[in-house]
Amino acid sequence: MEASAQKAPRRASSRTRSERKLAWMLCAPAVIAMLAVTAYPIGYAIVLSFQKLDLRFPEQTEFVWFSNYGTVLSSELWWTDFFNTLLIVVISVAIELVLGMALALVMNRAIFGRGIVRTSVLIPYGIITVVAAFAWQFAFAPESGFVNNLPFASEEMNWFGGHISSLVVIILAEVWKSTPFMALLLLAGLVTIDEQLYEAAKVDGASAWQRFTRITLPLMKPAILVALLFRTLEGFRIFDTIFIMTRGAQETESISILGFNQLIDRLNLGLGSTVSILLFAIVVLVAAIFIKVLGVRVEEGRPGG
Repeated sequence: MEASAQKAPRRASSRTRSERKLAWMLCAPAVIAMLAVTAYPIGYAIVLSFQKLDLRFPEQTEFVWFSNYGTVLSSELWWTDFFNTLLIVVISVAIELVLGMALALVMNRAIFGRGIVRTSVLIPYGIITVVAAFAWQFAFAPESGFVNNLPFASEEMNWFGGHISSLVVIILAEVWKSTPFMALLLLAGLVTIDEQLYEAAKVDGASAWQRFTRITLPLMKPAILVALLFRTLEGFRIFDTIFIMTRGAQETESISILGFNQLIDRLNLGLGSTVSILLFAIVVLVAAIFIKVLGVRVEEGRPGG
């Protein structure tokens, strides 16, 4: 037989097929429930996005197909909200990655009180987002907050009176709330690294920075990508923090706030559903890109990959 001849694929045994069938049967109830609570609302939102449907003028309801998408995508407000959301996501996720990596390294290397350290770090993530947003709003409010009494601030500073300053507070609140989640995901990848690799690197004379860049970062690429995926998807759906602090004033509106205003305040189900579907498409696109990159990195990290 020639060396280039490929081996015929091995057929799965009856036991393997039985285990696969059992696995599908066990997953089926959860899949059905998930489809019931997600597929139908998404499908109904798609149908609504093809209609001119304003509850203030129900007699004018009609199918306009992709006209709503053209209206939204040609709107300056949509692009302003999109870039606001993108700016918040990029800056907050970048800061969270750096701080989360530092916290993960501290939690992994802590010798005394490791449990107390990890619990303390995770406290902000356990606080409800609305409660955290109110706390940050009160802290930066000129009349009730303490931030203006700090040396670097002015007593008359109105943090929510300008576009940039409002975004700064929103980003700080997001970083404070979500950095522990990023640290937790990175810690899960950090603990899988074999300590013998570090010991061998020390013997070869590698510095701490060289061990971090040559061992830690390459082996943690899958964990980093997973953490970035979760936080990016969550960041694009930001709503609570902005709604509590500014309600979209000072041009701080996000895509989720725009959809809420169209659906709830203006009762325009057609345009509101269109915004929701576009946000859903953005989230799916981001997830697909990250999963593609993640799949490549995982394959590269396997032996012989």
